[in-house]
Amino acid sequence: MGHNAYLTGAPGSGKTFLLNEYINFLKARGVRVGVTASTGIAATHIGGLTIHSWAGIGIKDELTPFDLERISQRPNIKSRIKNTKVLVIDEVSMLHSFRLDLVDQVCRSVRRDERPFGGIQVILCGDFFQLPPISRGGEDASFVNGSRVWQEMDLKICYLHEQHRHSDDSLIKILRDIRENNVGEETLEILKERQRGEIKHGTATKLYTHNANVDAINRRHLDDIGGKEQVYDMRVNAGGKAAVESLKKGCLAPEELRLKEGAAVMFVKNNPEQKYFNGTMGKVIGFNSSGFPIVQISGGRKISVKKEDWNMEEDGKIKASISQLPLRLAWAITIHKSQGMSMDAAEIDLSSSFVEGMGYVAISRVKTLEGLKLLGMNDMALRVNEEILSLDEDLARMSERTIEELKKMGDAKKEEEQKKFIGAVSGPGGVRSGGLEKISTYDITKNLVGQMMSIAEMAAEREMTEETIVNHLEKLIERGDKIDIEHLKPRPDRFEKIKAAFEKSKSTKLTPARRILGPRFSYTEIKLARLFL
Repeated sequence: MGHNAYLTGAPGSGKTFLLNEYINFLKARGVRVGVTASTGIAATHIGGLTIHSWAGIGIKDELTPFDLERISQRPNIKSRIKNTKVLVIDEVSMLHSFRLDLVDQVCRSVRRDERPFGGIQVILCGDFFQLPPISRGGEDASFVNGSRVWQEMDLKICYLHEQHRHSDDSLIKILRDIRENNVGEETLEILKERQRGEIKHGTATKLYTHNANVDAINRRHLDDIGGKEQVYDMRVNAGGKAAVESLKKGCLAPEELRLKEGAAVMFVKNNPEQKYFNGTMGKVIGFNSSGFPIVQISGGRKISVKKEDWNMEEDGKIKASISQLPLRLAWAITIHKSQGMSMDAAEIDLSSSFVEGMGYVAISRVKTLEGLKLLGMNDMALRVNEEILSLDEDLARMSERTIEELKKMGDAKKEEEQKKFIGAVSGPGGVRSGGLEKISTYDITKNLVGQMMSIAEMAAEREMTEETIVNHLEKLIERGDKIDIEHLKPRPDRFEKIKAAFEKSKSTKLTPARRILGPRFSYTEIKLARLFL
């Protein structure tokens, strides 16, 4: 309905899933959404920019009037902020309060509007019990609720209480005890048992507090394996140097990935079609004829892994794009990098914990207690911020108030307000008949075609494979939709070769044409060309 909102809840409650649903809902209706997060890693989870980059503030701690004017005159920043209707900021627990105020300052300045964020609807998302802002050299490390603009936003609190990651009652109780600062002898005894216990099933990743431990362990384990080493370099597909570097830093896949048969690996991207997700563990059991790894995950399923794209988007266009296998060595990873992941099994060393929330984040990565082994703990490991305990109670109460307000409104009034908001913020390419009806998956793709996106851009936008997007185009043409796909036609030289192959095979089937063309032509490209024949 256009209200500013703070979406919160415990790890595994579905915050990022719900954010993505809202982002896709808005994009399908032509609404310009600024998709951002507090860190590069978090930004890759939702296919966006860091909030620092989006607002043009970089690493600045304050903005002078000169700075504000200079940022406001940068064409890309000016256009981005003026055209954005909804701004999403994920993982706000790791964003400093003063930086949220800086973003607010820039938005008001660019839009010449003194409302919070210049009148943009803002959706904040996060969990203050998780990792706090990183403080360097006496920098103010207060959470975003301490910002000036937080008090002015008239936030609606949406507190998610269901649990979609953890199915183990004992683990849920431990996490609740840590979250409520109620860790007693019973909880400590269970955790001590996990120091003695062993993980019986699946590959366990070691989680450490510091990078040095992680790098050393992964190098040592790979060196200990015999056999030939395969090296995969990250490819830059598009983008300027600064944007590409930012994407590389946020992407959990390494620039140079070294693998051997027997290597423990972790998927670092979600791919629902291939049924692997960010945090899925496995083991390299061999390499296919193209030289790519075959990974066996828990349960025995084998996945032939291909390179995937990571895109940094802005206004529906790709600002930077890189390709790499969606894998990293997984004998060890830092706790900071693990935030947002779900793991079947982890061995966690909390003996060097140095910040509140570290133990909570690490332990909440695993789905069951059987998948957890503790290698050590210190006094800081299970601590939570005292200030956050009180704030969390307030947030829960405010969420209940929001629920009561919605109940009193009734469905008809809610729908009227939603239609009014969508009507006000939809762009010319949006689906605007009422604004709220369920749009089929084919119509969403049709809308993106109308925005002259490429196959790669549409696949990235929808988190689908390029083959699925081409299937959608086939379906749209089959059902008689009038769509202009001329900009998607393969290059003339390649199109003519594909056309000749179909003529030679005397068939419209893909396989005979592919046999003639050879491996330089993918099935997806041949299928796309067939749409024009």
